[in-house]
Amino acid sequence: MRESLAKKDDPVVAFDRRQSEIAAELQRGVCRAFRALGLSVVTELPLANGRRADVVGLSASGDVLIVEIKSCLLDYRTDTKWQDYLDFCDRLYFAVAADFPREVIPKEAGLILADRYGAELVREGVEERITAARRKAMMLCFARAAALRLQRHLDPACGLDI
Repeated sequence: MRESLAKKDDPVVAFDRRQSEIAAELQRGVCRAFRALGLSVVTELPLANGRRADVVGLSASGDVLIVEIKSCLLDYRTDTKWQDYLDFCDRLYFAVAADFPREVIPKEAGLILADRYGAELVREGVEERITAARRKAMMLCFARAAALRLQRHLDPACGLDI
């Protein structure tokens, strides 16, 4: 099966089964909310620095948003990689459940409250525009991942050595 053979930076694999059920539900809600706002979304997008963004939103004008999903306080406290996403987006957000202690989320990051049905933007993140070269690279990465995932959805055996 492709998932078991996939490399860490494979843009086709959207869900690598490391997510908790809670994180998957928060991700679903964020994606629904972003689509309602007119954004295109790709989940689990590999970045050039080796990290993988939980959700990347792309606006019609080319703004790149990254959402880091935190399923619980322990998840937040033990995962300090969020700053590694800042060079790859115009705004960074944390998405958490309604009962998450919001005061621990850094003020420079946006805050989204989510559940499996949707999400609400509580606070905008500080805007730090990425460079033109990084924006182009992110848009190409986003487009390739989306196209490859669609192709795999339409033809699961395409590209596999069977």
